[in-house]
Amino acid sequence: MSEVDEWLTVTEVGERLGLPVSRIQQMLRDGALAGVRQDDGQVRVPADLLVGDAVVKGLNGVLTLLRDAGYSDDEALRWLHTPDDTLPGTPVEALRTDRGKEVKRRAQALGF
Repeated sequence: MSEVDEWLTVTEVGERLGLPVSRIQQMLRDGALAGVRQDDGQVRVPADLLVGDAVVKGLNGVLTLLRDAGYSDDEALRWLHTPDDTLPGTPVEALRTDRGKEVKRRAQALGF
């Protein structure tokens, strides 16, 4: 996915969050994070879904709305990284700057 500048392995995500790999894998299964399996067989997570040692605020709720609308993780990540002139920027940038309500509204509209 060319929209993502930096990808992290599950191990790298665990290191940044201070959590074991098994917990990161559980977060991926539970929908608290999204990742995609890449050509080398490893699941990778976009680095911009993390801020410091935490997951971006509001990401879990947005991912839930996107999944409820039928989006796969790959499609959800593509949506989060697609520029939207009305935000402006991408939905993930808006989440990172604490504009989660607007992103959630847009994700919720996808389900209707």
